[in-house]
Amino acid sequence: MTARLIDGRSLAARVRDEVATQVASMAEPPGLATLLVGDDPASEIYVRNKRRLCTEVGMRDLHRHLPADVTQAELASTIAGLNADAAVTGILLQLPLPSHLRPADLLELIDPDKDVDGLTEASAGRLALGKPGLRPCTPSGVVHILDRAGVELKGRHAVVVGRSNLVGKPQAQLLLERDATVSVCHRHTADLAAITRTADVLVVAAGVPHLVGADAVKPGATVVDVGIHRTEAGLCGDVDTAAVAEVAAAVTPVPGGVGPMTIAMLLWNTVAAARLQRVGGTATV
Repeated sequence: MTARLIDGRSLAARVRDEVATQVASMAEPPGLATLLVGDDPASEIYVRNKRRLCTEVGMRDLHRHLPADVTQAELASTIAGLNADAAVTGILLQLPLPSHLRPADLLELIDPDKDVDGLTEASAGRLALGKPGLRPCTPSGVVHILDRAGVELKGRHAVVVGRSNLVGKPQAQLLLERDATVSVCHRHTADLAAITRTADVLVVAAGVPHLVGADAVKPGATVVDVGIHRTEAGLCGDVDTAAVAEVAAAVTPVPGGVGPMTIAMLLWNTVAAARLQRVGGTATV
């Protein structure tokens, strides 16, 4: 068996086209405020890409670049100003932050109705309780990938490797919402491969290069690789794609899989947030 490679780039392009159509139909375009602190090269690249795609779909780019020595109070004041600014419909605080800042406290200051990263406690609570709201971009992107690739989730066994607040936990909850039976594995799981081999859908977000090989995959499974690592041989994920492709029915590549969809979901969330703020109620994403 040679797995079908799920092209995240083309799927993300379709989502961006849909977002652009929605933006064009709105009386006022959404405004995305990206907050970048300092001059971390990787963060600068990430934010630049987000801003470029934001303007390409017709949104307003309301970027803020603050110096690396900004104080906790100054950054908190900036976030408060963005919360109060009606032109700002989405706020994204780019992580990591300089070591003297407390990111968890700052994230909690973001209005949950503008929390396009879906990382505040309020956003997490809405997800945990099954209430509509803004969801974390990467887990949402994974579900969109599965949907658009025609992967059935209802009644299937989905295994998530990783339990981070950013990906693993919300990923499990989103899969449960789609009526999958979900198992969550982590670094203390005994005999990881024995569990992953039971998965119809396997989502790997462990942060360990090539953690999952062919022996850990059920024949015919769909494998989604969330990891990305820069090695001497180039970029790779948490999955040994070449080996797993001989067993699985479908697999996402690295690069070109989940990454492009994550940014597309940021744009999707920004539109949802704008609609929420203009019509009242709670966003459904």
